[in-house]
Amino acid sequence: MAEKMQGSQSVLVLVDYQSRLLPAIAHGARVIAEAAMLADAAHALGVRVVGTEQNPAGLGPNAPEVRQRCDTTLAKMHFDACEDGLAEALIEGRQGANPPEVVVAGCEAHVCLMQTALGLLARRFRVWVVESACASRRAADKLAAMQRLQQSGATLVTAEMVIFEWLGSCEHPSFKPLLQLVKNHDRP
Repeated sequence: MAEKMQGSQSVLVLVDYQSRLLPAIAHGARVIAEAAMLADAAHALGVRVVGTEQNPAGLGPNAPEVRQRCDTTLAKMHFDACEDGLAEALIEGRQGANPPEVVVAGCEAHVCLMQTALGLLARRFRVWVVESACASRRAADKLAAMQRLQQSGATLVTAEMVIFEWLGSCEHPSFKPLLQLVKNHDRP
């Protein structure tokens, strides 16, 4: 599939960036920063942001940097958030017959993120997985998840790819602020 992401047709799903889980996640601080940058860009462009939290009573809420940027957060017990109503929540309130294009990122890449993306694909959503904003405890698990998702029909992208595809042009009214967001994100 060669089509581009369209911000007007997209929804951003941030899967399980939970505070109690993050200390065990490889490069946890980096993926939180990527998720926050994506959510900030999404809001600037009118893209809805949906979060999920796996067993929040046991694992606690998402990290504040993510939770405060979500328009809504779905508590779930299944690893595939679609089993707890994510697919229906993404369609709810939408106008038009086409389901939204789903840009998804999260933790752990080989468990909840992968199973949620596979659930979305099974329900015929177009899915882009933001590899730069996904993580697992072990690098090998993340790599295997990304390979499996790509083989299953998801398109792997980076956060910057998403932002600049959503913009489409340097003439977009949000280009300069989002370019600054990206540049600020690159600073150590």
